[in-house]
Amino acid sequence: MSTPPASAVHRPTLADFEDAAAVLDGVISHTPLDESLHLSEVLGVPVHLKLENLQRTGSFKIRGATYRLSRLTAEERARGVVAASAGNHAQGVALAAKALGIPATIFMPLGVPVPKLLATRGYGADVVLEGATVETPLRLAAEFAERTGAVFIHPFDHPDVIAGQGTLGLELMDDLPDVETIVLGIGGGGLIAGVAAAAKARAAVEGRTVRIIGVQAENSAAYPPSLAAGHPIDVATLPTIADGIAVARPGDLPFEIIRDLVDEVVTVSEDDIARALLVLLERAKQVVEPAGAVGVAAILAGKVTASGPTVTVLSGGNIDPLLLQRVVAHGLAASGRYMSLRIPLPDRPGQLARVSDLLAIAGANVIEVLHTRHGQGLQISEVILQLSVETRGEEHRAHVISVLEEAGFAPTVVID
Repeated sequence: MSTPPASAVHRPTLADFEDAAAVLDGVISHTPLDESLHLSEVLGVPVHLKLENLQRTGSFKIRGATYRLSRLTAEERARGVVAASAGNHAQGVALAAKALGIPATIFMPLGVPVPKLLATRGYGADVVLEGATVETPLRLAAEFAERTGAVFIHPFDHPDVIAGQGTLGLELMDDLPDVETIVLGIGGGGLIAGVAAAAKARAAVEGRTVRIIGVQAENSAAYPPSLAAGHPIDVATLPTIADGIAVARPGDLPFEIIRDLVDEVVTVSEDDIARALLVLLERAKQVVEPAGAVGVAAILAGKVTASGPTVTVLSGGNIDPLLLQRVVAHGLAASGRYMSLRIPLPDRPGQLARVSDLLAIAGANVIEVLHTRHGQGLQISEVILQLSVETRGEEHRAHVISVLEEAGFAPTVVID
C-alpha cells in the first residue's frame, strides 16, 4: 500500500491539534504531571513526568487512533479498518473501533507481549499473529487492505494520527506553562512529530520557544542516520527491550516534521533503559514499559541538558510481567546492586563456609547459590561455586570482589 509523498500531505496545524483535542475531550484521559525530585536532582532543573502510562489502553496511542477513526466517512467505516502493531497502536485502534462500531482486524508479531495481545482481543478486534518484528504485520496489513477494501490505519505516518498524538503537547503546555524542554521517545515518529508541532505552535503564539529532544534505543535507531542523510533510510535493527519503538525506517511525514522541529535526537543503551525502569519503579512508583522509559533513561545517562522546567513523557505502561521481572534483575545489575559470581574452589570441606563468611564481612547479601563439581575446564580436585549477591552499588561491588581476592579466591563476574 503506497503512501503519498510527505511533501504532498497536509501537515497538522495548531487548529488541527485544537480540533483533535475537542474530539478527544471526554474520550481519553487527561493524564497527570508528576514532579520527580530524583530526576530534578540529576538534571539540575525541575523535571516532571507526563504519565501517559495511565492513559486508557495504557499508552498515548489511543489519541491518534481515536482521532483518525473519528474522521472516517460512513462508507469507510462500513469497510472496516486494519492495523499492524507490536501492541499499543493495536489496543488504541481496537478500542476506538469498538466505540465507533467499526470492524477491526489487527496484525501483530508473534512475540507480542501477552498483556497487549489479550487486551487487543478483549476490545473485540480480530487478531492475526505473524512475523518476528512489526515489519511483517505492516506488510500483511497493507495487503489485507488492498484485498478487502478495509481502511489501513498506519501507526504513525498519517496527519490525523499525528494530530491526535499532538494533543499531548497541548496538555503539556496547558499544565506546565513555563516548560522549556520536552523529552520523549521516538519509534516511527508520530508522537514526537505531533508533540513538537503542537507545542512549538502554541509557544510561538505565546511569543516564546520550547526545546524538543527525541530518544531512541541504540539497537533500533533509524532517526540519527536518516537525519544525517536528509531523508528516511532503513536500518538493520538489533533486538531491544524497547519493542514499542523498534522501527527500522522513519515515517515520511513524521520525518519531515522532526527534521524541521526536533532540536536533538539521542540514543540510549539497553542497560540505560533497564536502569530507568528500576528508578521509575522505586522512586516514582510507576510501572512503565521499556519504550516509555527512554526519556528517563536519557536523563539518567547524561544525554540531556536543560536550563529550565523539563518534561519527559512516560508514553506507555503495557509491560509483560515476565519481562518486567527480567528487566528489574538487569536493572539491578546495571546499577551495581546485583552481581553473579563464579568462584573456583578446592574440593575440600569448609570452602563454602569460608566464602560465606567473607561475603558477610563484606556486607553482601547472598540471594542464590549453586555448588557443582561438573563444569567445563574443571580439575578433578576443583568445584565451582556460583553465587548471586545483592550489593549497594558499583563501589560496594568492587569491595566484595576485593575481599574475596585478598583471601586468595579468583571470582569472575558472570554477565547475564
